[in-house]
This record gives sequence, structure tokens and C-alpha cells, in this order.
Amino acid sequence: MSETAIDLDAVTSRFSDPQQLVPELGDVAAALFKLVGNGAVARSTVGLVHLRAGQLVENTYLTVLHTGNLRRAGVSEEKITAVASWKDAPYFSDAERVALELVEAVLAPASRGKGVSDDLYARATEHYDPAALATLAMVIGQVNFFIPLALIGRPLPGVSPADQWRTTPAA
Repeated sequence: MSETAIDLDAVTSRFSDPQQLVPELGDVAAALFKLVGNGAVARSTVGLVHLRAGQLVENTYLTVLHTGNLRRAGVSEEKITAVASWKDAPYFSDAERVALELVEAVLAPASRGKGVSDDLYARATEHYDPAALATLAMVIGQVNFFIPLALIGRPLPGVSPADQWRTTPAA
């Protein structure tokens, strides 16, 4: 069975730029980016959590987007690649491991109804002060806010931001 690459110029998203369709999205997105960028949680940890969330919802757009963000931030290829198998990977600090475990507890289908255990919360408090832990919860909330746009609207992965919401094939 041979694999055929998809011609990204022929692929389209399901709808056009959501910020053009719903202009208020820009204000909400800016506020969320400001909130998670408050410095309480390392930007690399924010990126790792966002990447893991994209993997958990099996969305190529989000995984490509957050992989690129981590690369531009200087995170090693080994660490980026190992996010999907972080539990046995040697590349993560204890604080990063707790953050990845938290996003899984919130978003993984197998964890539905279980939530964040008292044990996980206690371990998180060993690595994050109250402001950082609240920020980390908002990091998960931020990516969760954008997941429906990615799953329903299907923006194009690996293209420029100007082209990711394209409803007609590229010229």
C-alpha cells in the first residue's frame, strides 16, 4: 500500500477565519494569551501542555501548531517527540510531568468522571504555588477553548496563519 501526500493547496478548512466571523474572539484570545503568559508557569511548560492537549484530542492542526511553537522556543526535538510518551521519557522535569498529568486528567477520554485526584493535586502543589497552579489550570482552559474551533472548523496545519482558514483551494 503506497502513501500519497496530500496537496495542501487543494485542502480547505470548513469555515473562514473565526475572528472575522466573530470579531469578539480577538479580545477573548488576547486576554487568554495574556493570562497564560503571566510568568507563573514556564512558557515551555505551557507549550508542552498545549501540545499534549492537541495529541489527546487527536487534532493535527493543534499538534503541528504547538510542535512548531516549541521548536521556535528552543525546546529539544527529543522532548517534543516524547510528549506523546512522556510517562517513561527521561526528558521532563517533575514539574513538567505533573503539568502533563494534569492535562491528561482533564482532557483524556479515559479520565472522564475521574477528574484530578487528591494525590495528583498534592503533587502539583509541590511544584507550583497557588498562582502558578491556577495559571496552569487556565493554560488547560485556554487550549480547551480553542479545541472546538480546531475540531469543527478544521484549520489547515502547517501553513501560514493567513492561509489556515481557507475555504477555497489556493490559487
